[in-house]
Amino acid sequence: MMLGYLLARNGVETVVLEKHGDFLRDFRGDTIHPSTLEIIHELGLLDEFLSKPHQRVERLGAVLNKMPTPLADFSHLPTHCKYIALMPQWDFLNFFADQAKRFLTFKLHLNTEATDLICEGDQIKGVQAQTTNGAVEFFAHLVVGADGRHSRIREAAGLKPIDLGAPMDVLWMRLPKSNKDPAQTLGYLDNGKILIMLDRGDYWQCAHIVEKGSFDQIQRAGWPAFRANLAAIAPFISDRVDHLTDWKDVKLLTVAVNRLPTWYRAGLLCVGDSAHAMSPIGGVGINLAIQDAVAAANRLATPLKNRAVTVYDLAAVQKRRELPARVTQDIQVFIQNRVLVPALQNKLPKDRLPFPIRLLKRFPMLQRIPARLVGIGIRPEHVAPPLAHQVR
Repeated sequence: MMLGYLLARNGVETVVLEKHGDFLRDFRGDTIHPSTLEIIHELGLLDEFLSKPHQRVERLGAVLNKMPTPLADFSHLPTHCKYIALMPQWDFLNFFADQAKRFLTFKLHLNTEATDLICEGDQIKGVQAQTTNGAVEFFAHLVVGADGRHSRIREAAGLKPIDLGAPMDVLWMRLPKSNKDPAQTLGYLDNGKILIMLDRGDYWQCAHIVEKGSFDQIQRAGWPAFRANLAAIAPFISDRVDHLTDWKDVKLLTVAVNRLPTWYRAGLLCVGDSAHAMSPIGGVGINLAIQDAVAAANRLATPLKNRAVTVYDLAAVQKRRELPARVTQDIQVFIQNRVLVPALQNKLPKDRLPFPIRLLKRFPMLQRIPARLVGIGIRPEHVAPPLAHQVR
């Protein structure tokens, strides 16, 4: 959506395909980081965007074995917004869809699922799609695969990712909020159990991190055990875990961390999770994808207008964005292996915090380091001035 908006803003004829009839998926990333808010500021849309309901998080913390632990302080970042904005992703997507529709060169097709690629030899010429009215073909000078960690476009192009490993899965659910609940906290870790809680105003969007492949075993253990686990991690929710009564209320997110050696073919570019699937650690996936979109628009707007995109242009996008993706994934894999796996196996010390966490707690200034890595990231992008464009 962001890439479609940016290209249309530059006068490039752009079509965005969405297989569903709306954007109301309850289990998408909601963390809009300072890097993304800075891009929205550069587009001149920040005030309008922040008029949407959202919550602001200036500091991230956790409760480890019942010990409150500060993790990151965003208040010193060199950005206009020194906080993470928590906003349902459907609001984000609807906002940019409405903004993009102002441009004559933008079209959004809902209920349109890309199913395969149209190829002429080694050149990709478009996509085949399925709609409520039957099959449709879309021809394009460039196809962008932005269809996530299980990308059908990537598979159809024969691009195979390298698996970096992900030892956990995430169970998503929602629980009601109470005005007596504690202030926003990143998460809770206790006795081998981990629960992340995102404030969505009148309810908590909860992410229960479990060992990979364990969901069937959790279901077999039954609801009483599952509810008791949640209440043991965060006791203040024990009075409302009974709201969970059906496994349909619990969404399994199969975590994958992988990346493509090559993000492109002639006529095709993959971005976001289809190029580099991120772990949910830090909530950085949506923000890395938006950085990809900005870099792609900056590099490709002119050649797309001239209908002269080459594989060298596509390689330049990968070259620009590959290092940030790799470094971020390497940090995530390190945290997975050194913190989350021991935590899930209940091997972390009970009586003291890990040494890096103790440093963050003793020297608050050090909390600016994880804030910078999470909030801004490696090599942040900036929006280039637009080419000539037409507004409806």
